[in-house]
Amino acid sequence: MTAAVARHRTALVRTALSRPLAQAVADQIVVPERHAVFDYGCGRGDDLRHLAALGVEVDGWDPTHRPHTQRRSADVVNLGYVVNVIEDRAERADTLHQAWDLATSVLIVSARLTWDAKDLSGRTLGDGILTRSGTFQKFFEHTELAAWIEQVLDHAPLAVAPGIFYVFREQSDAQEFLARRVAAYRPRVTIDPATLVEAHRVTLQPLIDFAFTHGRIPRPGELDTSDAAAITDEIGSLTRAFNLIRRAAGDDQWRSATERHRRELLVYAALSRFGRRPRFSELPATMAADIKALFGSYQEACTRADQLLFATGNHEVIRLVARSATVGKQTPAALYVHRSGLDTLPAVLRVYEGCAQVLAGTIETANIIKLALAEPQVSYLAYPRFDKEAHPALASAVIVNLRRLSVTFRDYTTSTNPPVLHRKEEFLPVDHPRRDLYARLTRAEERVGLYNHPEEIGTLAGWTATLAAQGQEVQGHRLRRSG
Repeated sequence: MTAAVARHRTALVRTALSRPLAQAVADQIVVPERHAVFDYGCGRGDDLRHLAALGVEVDGWDPTHRPHTQRRSADVVNLGYVVNVIEDRAERADTLHQAWDLATSVLIVSARLTWDAKDLSGRTLGDGILTRSGTFQKFFEHTELAAWIEQVLDHAPLAVAPGIFYVFREQSDAQEFLARRVAAYRPRVTIDPATLVEAHRVTLQPLIDFAFTHGRIPRPGELDTSDAAAITDEIGSLTRAFNLIRRAAGDDQWRSATERHRRELLVYAALSRFGRRPRFSELPATMAADIKALFGSYQEACTRADQLLFATGNHEVIRLVARSATVGKQTPAALYVHRSGLDTLPAVLRVYEGCAQVLAGTIETANIIKLALAEPQVSYLAYPRFDKEAHPALASAVIVNLRRLSVTFRDYTTSTNPPVLHRKEEFLPVDHPRRDLYARLTRAEERVGLYNHPEEIGTLAGWTATLAAQGQEVQGHRLRRSG
C-alpha cells in the first residue's frame, strides 16, 4: 500500500444493506437459511449486521476493522467496492483472486463507475485519483470492469446492475439466474367457481402455479412432496388433477400461459449466445424439461432463438415490429414502454431490450424503457413519482448503446427544467389498473387545448407555462381551473 493512501477512510457507515448485497437478496442469490455469505473487505461490518438480522449465516474480514477474522469459504463471497480503493494494480488483481478462491458458488464484485467521479477532486495517482482526504479511487467504465474481471479470473461475469457483477462457479447456476431474470409476471389464473378445481383450490394451488408457469405437468420431485401427496389424496393423481385444472381454466388461459413461457425461453436462449451457450446437459433440470415439452428439442429452441437474435440487428425489422406493438408510446424515433408492459412486447423486442440488459444489468430505478428505432440503443428512464404525479419529472437515465458497447448515465435531479411525461396511459399495458384514470386526465387536457403545441410542453418549464397560459392546474390526476 502506498504510504500516502489512507484506505481505512473509505469504510462507510451503512444504515441499510449495500446495493450489491441488497440486489443479491432480491435476486435470490442470497437466501436466508440456505446460503452462507462471507464479506471480503467488510469495512465496519454494517452489512454483516443487516444480513444476520435477515437470518443469513454471515462473516467478514477487513484489514483494518476485522483483521483477525479467518478468511474462509462460503457459498457467496461479496467483494463490495474494494477493488476501486486499491491503488496497486497487481494487489488489486490478487485481491480479486483471493476472494474468488473463497467462493464456492458465486462471487459478487462491485466498484465505483466513472459517473460517480463528477463531484470528486484530487490528483492523479496511477490509474485513479488520490482524493483530498487521502483515499484512492479507481473509477471504472462498466464494460471495463467486466473485461477486467474476466481477464483476471478467466470466468465471464454476468452484469447485475451498473458496476455490479456475479461470477458463478457452475454454469447451471448462471443459467438459472439468467432465466429468472427473463421470466415475466404471471397473472392470477381464473377458475370456474362451479368446478371441482375451485372446491379444492387451496390443495391444488401449487399445481396450478407450476403448470401455468412452466406450461406442463410437473415431473416426479418437482412439486413439494407434501403438496404432491395432498393432491393425490384428494384428486387421485397429479395427471387427473392437471387435466381438471386445464379444463377449468379454459383453452384461452392455457394457450396464453404456454405462449408466454415459450416466448420467455426463446428470449433466454437468444441471450445465452452472449458468451458460451450452455449445452443441454448444463441447463437447470426444470428448464431443460420445459424446453423439451414446449419445443420438442433444445436444437429447435436454439434455432428459433438465433433467428430472433439475428433480427435484432436489422433496424428495419425492429422498426416494423415496434410500429405494430400493442403496448407502449410511439414516437418517430422510439417506442417507450412502462416496465410492467415489457413481458407483453413481441419476442424480438424483448431480445432487443435483453441485449442491453446483458451489457448493463438491471436498472432497478428505471420504470420507463426507451427502445430507439434509429440506432441500436436502449435507455432506462427513472421517473420516481410516476404513480403519484400526473406529469412526473425525469430523475435519471442510463443509456446503453449496443453498437459502441457503452453504458452512460445522466442525472436530472439537479436540473431546474427536466423533461416531463404526458399521456401516461400510453406507456402501460391495456390491462393496467390505473390506465383509465390516466386516460381520463389526458382527454380533459386535450379538450382545453393543452396539447395544441407539443413542442412546447416537453419540459417542466414549458408545461408549467402552458398550464398558466390556459388558466389550468392539475391536482392529483384531475384538471381544474387555476385560482
